[in-house]
Amino acid sequence: MPHLIDAESYFDVSPQWVCEVLSPSTARIDRVKKLPIYAREKVDHVWLIHPVDKTLEVYLRIENSWTLLNACAGDDVIRAAPFDAIEIDLGLLWSD
Repeated sequence: MPHLIDAESYFDVSPQWVCEVLSPSTARIDRVKKLPIYAREKVDHVWLIHPVDKTLEVYLRIENSWTLLNACAGDDVIRAAPFDAIEIDLGLLWSD
C-alpha cells in the first residue's frame, strides 16, 4: 500500500488479515473489544496467538460474526487462511 502513504497517520482501507499476540494484560481487550471492531470494519481473517499457551486460533468473518476455522498448538504444521498456500511450522514461533 505504498501509494496510500502520505502525511496522514492512518489508513482508511481495512486490512484483510489481522494477527493479535495475546498477553495476560491484553487478551480481554483483543477478544472483547477489538474483534467486534474488526468485524465492523470488514477485516476477513483474524489470528489470535497465545505465546505462553503456544496456541493459534484462526477466525473467519462471516457477516458480523467470527467463525473459528482452526485451533492449533505446539509444534503443529498448519495451512491457515488466508495463507493456506503455504505450510507454517508453529514450533518456530515459540521461544524456549
